[in-house]
Amino acid sequence: MDLKSKIILIYGPTASGKSNFAVKLAKKIGGEIINADSMQLYKDLKILTARPLKKEHQDIKHHLYGFQSGKKSFSTGDWLKLAIKKIGEVKRRKKIPILVGGTGLYFKALIDGLVEIPNIPMAFRNKVRKLQKDLGQKNFYKKLLKIDPNLVKTIKPTDTQRSIRAYEVKLFTNKSINEWHDNTKSQFKKKDFYKLIIDFPRSDLIETINQRAFKMFKLGAVLEVKKFLKLKINKNKSISKAIGVAEIKEYLTKKVDEKEVIEKISIKTRQYAKRQLTWSRGHMSNWIKLNPKRINNFLKKI
Repeated sequence: MDLKSKIILIYGPTASGKSNFAVKLAKKIGGEIINADSMQLYKDLKILTARPLKKEHQDIKHHLYGFQSGKKSFSTGDWLKLAIKKIGEVKRRKKIPILVGGTGLYFKALIDGLVEIPNIPMAFRNKVRKLQKDLGQKNFYKKLLKIDPNLVKTIKPTDTQRSIRAYEVKLFTNKSINEWHDNTKSQFKKKDFYKLIIDFPRSDLIETINQRAFKMFKLGAVLEVKKFLKLKINKNKSISKAIGVAEIKEYLTKKVDEKEVIEKISIKTRQYAKRQLTWSRGHMSNWIKLNPKRINNFLKKI
């Protein structure tokens, strides 16, 4: 199996062991790891976001982890620019770039390119949201198809978020969102990627998630959230929505006990993992699936 010319992508739900697998793979093939997780790039919540431990960094270089302040906004486009730059740097060192994470949109942007739609003013976007709310989704969708009929092929009548986005793009740019997507290109070719999904059995994943929630508590997640809350980061910022922040805040105000907060974090994490798996089924059907047993065989064959 020749992976020397490839950019390796490893996607998987949270707590599936993808970071450990990436380290083992990197050691075997001379790789360096690049973060593709939207929460692990922030420096404020190391424990709650399950950022790789320092001991995992000792032998293998890790990039784009824990460098961004939670007070600042960070978009998929921002990540893509940095990821492309890091891929180039790793390749120039004659190493193999291994991108690992659970943010499906990051991988999609890397493979397909990112749609560069002009920034639409928030006041304009809010008007569209209000229109949708006033009309209701059924009538709003009909209105959308009147200005952009071809969207009937790509947007379902019940998809509120995509309907609103398509409507505002068409109205503001006078160009269909489909046209913007069609004109988008990646800097890479499809053959440049070797794409892997960690296909963890659901029952095993639930158990792993439960264990992780308990471990985070023991590692100091409560103290971490205490310090984080003192930063007074806007609640609308991405990092403030990290799983565990709201739950531990409840624990700190004595609304729940330790057992309850761990259970709440576990439930939220399981829900997130389910969304990640749903994304992979819709966007990654042609990726190579590796369950825990196949991971070991895969590493042996390299």
